[in-house]
Amino acid sequence: MSVLEMKVPSPGESITEVEIATWLVKDGDYVEKDQPIAEVDSDKATLELPAEQSGIITLKAEEGDVVQVGQVVCLIDMDAAKPEGSAAPAAETPKQEEAPKAAEPAKQEAPKPAAQPVAAAVATQTYATGAPSPAAKKILDEKGMDAAQVSGSGRDGRITKSDAELAAVPALGGNPVTATGSRSTTTTKLSVLRRKIAQRLVSVKNETAMLTTFNEVDMSEIFRLRKQYKEEFAQRHGVGLGFMSFFTKAVTRALQMYPDVNASIDGDFKVNYDFCDISIAVSGPKGLMVPVLRNAENMSFASVEANIKDLAIKVRDGKITVDEMTGGTFTITNGGTFGSMMSTPIINPPQSAILGMHNIIQRPVAVDGQVVIRPMMYVAMSYDHRIIDGKESVGFLVAVKEAIDNPVGILMNGDERKGLGL
Repeated sequence: MSVLEMKVPSPGESITEVEIATWLVKDGDYVEKDQPIAEVDSDKATLELPAEQSGIITLKAEEGDVVQVGQVVCLIDMDAAKPEGSAAPAAETPKQEEAPKAAEPAKQEAPKPAAQPVAAAVATQTYATGAPSPAAKKILDEKGMDAAQVSGSGRDGRITKSDAELAAVPALGGNPVTATGSRSTTTTKLSVLRRKIAQRLVSVKNETAMLTTFNEVDMSEIFRLRKQYKEEFAQRHGVGLGFMSFFTKAVTRALQMYPDVNASIDGDFKVNYDFCDISIAVSGPKGLMVPVLRNAENMSFASVEANIKDLAIKVRDGKITVDEMTGGTFTITNGGTFGSMMSTPIINPPQSAILGMHNIIQRPVAVDGQVVIRPMMYVAMSYDHRIIDGKESVGFLVAVKEAIDNPVGILMNGDERKGLGL
């Protein structure tokens, strides 16, 4: 019998262990070569584990187990023949499961009879006719309610504790339905990725001198450019003209003007980067990912949009690799897509700064002595004060503001069509 031992491959440099997030097959299933058999979580990404050969699989690890890179997680019997009609049992399984589910409502329909012994027990207590029980009286006194206003369900109209509780709910502006709703809880183990994110965020707060500076940008010119050239840009380059390309270009320009913002601390040393690798925060099914645009300072508007689109699709489909998220010298995050008006973003270590974008709101602003309505956005930059001084941080954010307020003059050298590659 030829049995293949499948071992955990290395997802990337410096990763030594992963967690079995989900088995996509069951023990004893027949699997085809290259068929995804499991999802594994590392501290940077969730990856699919494909079958290396066809055969009957025997699982050697449970969901939630943390396994080392190189550890055997399953066996594949390559001599086993594929079962004939193996799809039939799988098709029948849901039918067998449906029968008990259909019967469940009938079993769960009658919690009412269970209340009868309780009511009977209350009714057997000997209290004065129409008077509240001691427990009910305490509740009514606490709520400042008159017993005459409460209908009793006990013998001869006696007011029970339940009567007092139900009567007190409307008095507080509630209703009996919401007051007696479910109070269940669910406990779920955090994934390796989520636990690592939590550790990194806490370490940033504890180990850096993080400050945040704010400004606002006028999006009028970007709105005009997108409206005027949206269709032509899409036809020419095959991607839409979004906000991220303008902010990425504005950030790379500002990083070259203020190189300490494009640096990191390594022990007692400062490391400056001659390139601008921009991490773009993207929300995916597994949480927030930060794929990287390499050498973004050399990218055109179309190139930035195309690369962001490609990386976002990979994040959404769970196809992003560790290498595509490793590195980065500066991060841009856009909380405005979720409606955030202002926030203080947390630095993405080992970087020293991050730019937070927010939602765009039509607001009155003063322009040349006149009050006008403009689409405005608050921007925030959090930075590590150990390496970046206030002068550099404020100057950097002002440089970003200038480029966004005047993209044609600053980012396109005065020629908007040429700047957009049209």
